[in-house]
Amino acid sequence: MGFPRFWDEERETLDPAKRDALILERMQHQLRFVYSELPFYRRHYDAHGFHPDQVRSIEDFTTRVPVITKKMLVADQKEHPPFGSYARDLAPGEIARIHGSSGTSGVPTMYAVSKTDWERAGEVHAMAQWCAGVRPDDIVQVGFPFGLFFGGWGVVQGLERIGATLFPLGITESEKHLELIARLGSTVFSATPSYCIHLLSVAERMGIDLRASTVRHLLVGGEPGGSLPGTRKIIEEGWGAIAADAGSTSEMYPFQTSVDCEAGTGTHLYTDEVFTEVVSAEDLNAPIPVGERGAVVYTHLWRDSQPMIRFAPGDETYLATDPCPCGRTYPRLPEGILGRLDDMLVIRGANVFPSAVETALRSIPELGPEFRIRVRRNGALDEMTVEAEGDPALAPRTEEALKRVLGIRVPVTLLPEGTLPETTFKAKRVVDER
Repeated sequence: MGFPRFWDEERETLDPAKRDALILERMQHQLRFVYSELPFYRRHYDAHGFHPDQVRSIEDFTTRVPVITKKMLVADQKEHPPFGSYARDLAPGEIARIHGSSGTSGVPTMYAVSKTDWERAGEVHAMAQWCAGVRPDDIVQVGFPFGLFFGGWGVVQGLERIGATLFPLGITESEKHLELIARLGSTVFSATPSYCIHLLSVAERMGIDLRASTVRHLLVGGEPGGSLPGTRKIIEEGWGAIAADAGSTSEMYPFQTSVDCEAGTGTHLYTDEVFTEVVSAEDLNAPIPVGERGAVVYTHLWRDSQPMIRFAPGDETYLATDPCPCGRTYPRLPEGILGRLDDMLVIRGANVFPSAVETALRSIPELGPEFRIRVRRNGALDEMTVEAEGDPALAPRTEEALKRVLGIRVPVTLLPEGTLPETTFKAKRVVDER
């Protein structure tokens, strides 16, 4: 059966200049709405001497609108429970979903999504998953959790809209996931990239060759790494399938912010749904040239139940705007999200992200899937060592790969296979001993 190439061809292939005009219109609408209706934003904007009338261009939006952060949202929600004064008052019958994200205090940040917003999000997720290669005749097995966190719920939304067969197994024993892929003939598997790599090791122990399985597409997300060339290569070669990295954050959900197309050029940003900026990490109101690494800032252009306007999650990436062979005209993140700015380690004057360590390690195919970074203080300096699993004879090659990627020499300890904790959801890579 033949399926169309695009979910919404007019929208996905629109001239970028025309799209920018629509984006500016939505920015201005959202700014007027949050300033007049949501006390959090009025207080925030008044405190910064900003008024929505000051935005007459997309550049004005970047340079004039103050950002918001998770810390601000948590404080406001504590003062104005349960959803904060940045949320529109919704009657119980208007709320489609209540979800949450974890906080350092153990008290989750709560998100209420209106039925209108939830419906719209389903359409965007469907468009993203279609872009990644999912079709109505697929059987999709989901390895994300189902509970308080948005987790796999966005995956479910899009799949139901597409009409694919959905198997929401969630988090369970790794062996069971592999057994049920074979039993059901699942054609798409969805989980974190580190869990997809972990399953390769489990499959090897079980004598299963995943390259011979029925899975032809992998939808990965939930953590950085899915778009890193080395990580993506391991996943795709090990599974014999095409991997697509999908990005978002709890604050921006239920809207998909980005997804890889089948051309493998990076994650396409749905900027007419969630406007995505990459700005100076030192000044979040300072634009930077396309291609330069900087901080990500997101804005809901349509959501009104709990809209995020210039939300800065603390992630780093870079943009590309050159044409993609798939025909979509959205800008892209060539390597997805590179990592969190607050995860960045400064080691002997060099900026080191865990994702960069992963890139180096994935270039040594004989190493196991798990690794750990240990950071300790040596006098006035921070030092790091990397632990991975493999033959100790690989240590010189591994250290050379790390030096090539990081620009500094890092000691490596190679451990027997099975020493490091297995990843069953999101990987915990850094052990800070300072």
